[in-house]
Amino acid sequence: MANILWSDKKRPIFGLPISFTKYTLTEEKILVDTGFLSKNQEEIRLYRITDFSVRQRLFQRIFGVGDILVTSSDNLQNNFVIKDIKKVYEIKEMLSDLVEKERDNKGIVTNEFLK
Repeated sequence: MANILWSDKKRPIFGLPISFTKYTLTEEKILVDTGFLSKNQEEIRLYRITDFSVRQRLFQRIFGVGDILVTSSDNLQNNFVIKDIKKVYEIKEMLSDLVEKERDNKGIVTNEFLK
């Protein structure tokens, strides 16, 4: 089993974890578990993430939650949102560091500067 670095539930109502969506971050991937009766799990490898940003609307700021918008080169999940999580800026920084580390480990370079 992979080392879990962070885990949280989506917190859509007043910042409370009243949801059937759970996010898990390991050293190599993000897992998104959804559902109650029917369960789905999506896996996004960190080295495939190309960009991310934070969005925090007024009511999210009031209740201390926010969204991380993620762009990846994954065929199934090229754009997705980690919604309504606590400590959104800390998690974004942790994710940023892990993505860079995983890309270095795999020897992956981006060609974003080449045109």
